[in-house]
Amino acid sequence: MLSTRIWDFETSRVALGAWAIGGGLWWGDNDDNKSIDAIRAAVDGGITLIDTAPAYGQGHSEEVVGKALKGIRDKVRISTKAGLVWDTDEGAYFFEVEGYTIRRNLSKKSIIKELEDSLRRLSTDYVDIYITHWPPLPEFPTPVSETMDALLTLKEQGKILAIGVSNTSPENLSEYIECGKGDLIQEKFSIRSRAAKEALGAIAEANDIVFQTYSPLESGLLTGKLGRDYTVGAGSARELNPWFEKARFAAAQDMLDLWKPLCEKYDAAPGQLAIAWIAALGDRVSALCGARTAEQVMSNIKGGEISLSSEDISFMTGTADDAIAASDAAE
Repeated sequence: MLSTRIWDFETSRVALGAWAIGGGLWWGDNDDNKSIDAIRAAVDGGITLIDTAPAYGQGHSEEVVGKALKGIRDKVRISTKAGLVWDTDEGAYFFEVEGYTIRRNLSKKSIIKELEDSLRRLSTDYVDIYITHWPPLPEFPTPVSETMDALLTLKEQGKILAIGVSNTSPENLSEYIECGKGDLIQEKFSIRSRAAKEALGAIAEANDIVFQTYSPLESGLLTGKLGRDYTVGAGSARELNPWFEKARFAAAQDMLDLWKPLCEKYDAAPGQLAIAWIAALGDRVSALCGARTAEQVMSNIKGGEISLSSEDISFMTGTADDAIAASDAAE
C-alpha cells in the first residue's frame, strides 16, 4: 500500500476514520463487535493509521478503538482530537446532539484534561497525532499561542508525537506555524469538494505539512451504491452534506455514470476510484476513509492500491468539474 510520512513516521496513505463507529443519532446503532472486526481487518490489510475523536459518540468511538487495538497497539498509529467538550459549561456553544451540548474549547487546561480522558478510553499512554478539532469561536476565544503551548507541553512529555489542525483557515494555520508548526491538517476534501486544498495546499506544502482528507466518499455519495431515487433519512449525518441536495445529487449520479468504463478498466467500484484519485495526489496526502464493517474496510484498501493513469485522473477531474457546474446552474 502507498505510504505517507507524518512527522518522523510512515503511515499507510489510506487511513481508517472512526466517526461512524461512535454511533449515535447521526449514524444509528452499531454493533461494537463488528466495529472491532472492521478495525482489526484494517490493521491486517495494511492500514496503519486509525483516526478517532472524543466527540464521536461522546467517547464511544475511542473506547471501541481502544478495545480493538488491545494487544496490537504497536502495529498502528492513533490520531485523536481536542477542542469539542460536552462535560462542562466552559466553552462556546457549537451544537446539541442526543441531549448533550457540545462546546468548542481549546484552552490549555481543557486540552490537557481531554487528552488524559482520551488516553484512558483508548487504553494507551500516548497518541501519535493530536488534532485540534475545530477553531475557537468568538464567544470563547483562545489564542493559538495558548493552544500550541498545551500541545508542545504534551509533546515534550511524550504523550503526543505529532500535532494536527482540522477545519482550519489559511490565517489560522499560519498562526499555528508561527507558534510552533504543525505536522498535519485534516480537512473535508473529495473529488467534488476541493476548496480546502485550494485554500490550504500551498501553505501545507511549503511547511512540510501532510494534507489529510476526510469524507473522501462524501458520506457514501461516491460509492455508487445509492440509486437516483435515494432520499436522506431524517437526522442522519447526510443531512449535513450539501451534495445530497436534489440538484447536486442528480449531477453526482450523472458523473458516476460516466465513470462506468473506468470501473470496468480497473475492476473497481466508483468509491474505489474516488479514493485512488486522492491517493494519486502524492505522498503528502492522506485519505481518511470511514468504515463500520470489514467489507467496507477492504473496499477502501483496494481503492488505495489502484494506480490511475494520468489520462484517467484528468477525465475524472473533468467529470467532477462538469457535475459541479451543472449543480450550480440548477440552483
